[in-house]
Amino acid sequence: MSISTRGGDDGTTALAFNRRVSKTHPRVCAYGAIDEFSAAIGLARAFLSKQEHKEIILSVQKDLLRVMSMLAVANEDKSRMGPRYRPIVEADVERLDEVVKTLEARVPPFRDWVLPGADPATAHLHYSRTVCRRAEREIVAAMDAGHEVETDLLRYVNRLSDICWLIARDCDGPVEEAKAGNSPAVTA
Repeated sequence: MSISTRGGDDGTTALAFNRRVSKTHPRVCAYGAIDEFSAAIGLARAFLSKQEHKEIILSVQKDLLRVMSMLAVANEDKSRMGPRYRPIVEADVERLDEVVKTLEARVPPFRDWVLPGADPATAHLHYSRTVCRRAEREIVAAMDAGHEVETDLLRYVNRLSDICWLIARDCDGPVEEAKAGNSPAVTA
């Protein structure tokens, strides 16, 4: 079977249980943004030197497959989910809370904004953080449009940008700080 099904040639795609929707459907936008976030942190993982950081991100990427599967199920199909369905639950959020506590205990106190780009690993982590925040906004937009999203899923995604920030700050690379308002003027 070819990866090219031609099923989306009309601008639609399938949610779980083959429910056809527009490619701009709020659920598709939400799980698409999560997919992009997984790719972004995968790129960051490729540049990281600390094995602990790589393991945290790999664990998150595996969980993101679960997040996407949860977002790909329409409200009316939730009852059809079988025993293999493993939703994100409070224990997953608590696991991330522990990661946040561990990283926060190691990093220096926040002093000022960081300019991404000091090295490839942290630049990719900061980019990942912004992609994650956009994914979170897409999930909230789906909720605002009337699509049911589990509370623990939203809480889980909310923690992920914090983890990107903290891993970037825990890296051994250089840090470039910028004081707000102290940027040189831009002239035309």
